[in-house]
Amino acid sequence: MKNNPGYLVARFEDIAAVPCPCGATRRAFLDPANSAASIHRLDLSEDAVAHYHKNMTEIYYILEGQGAVELDGEDIPVSPGTAVMIKPGTRHRGKGRMRLLVICIPPFSEADEFFD
Repeated sequence: MKNNPGYLVARFEDIAAVPCPCGATRRAFLDPANSAASIHRLDLSEDAVAHYHKNMTEIYYILEGQGAVELDGEDIPVSPGTAVMIKPGTRHRGKGRMRLLVICIPPFSEADEFFD
């Protein structure tokens, strides 16, 4: 990631994938000085775990694959080109084999990830 006072640049191929409750993710812009947003490339696994956030809004943008996003128990079909905004407090998970971008506002924090 290149840092400059006026901008940040990230190349997902340069970011190591880490396991998460949804699969494997590459998280960009998690610099402590950045309080605006982060973006992740997520390779969703078949056994993604439902969770919610108290403070963070997420936007899922489907890049590849097909499936559904479960939102408070309702399955919403998704395919490439679909975007879904998930507001704080909404229990959610992806279903199916997909690759997606996840935009987090404010930036992702493990402390804001909750499971029932």
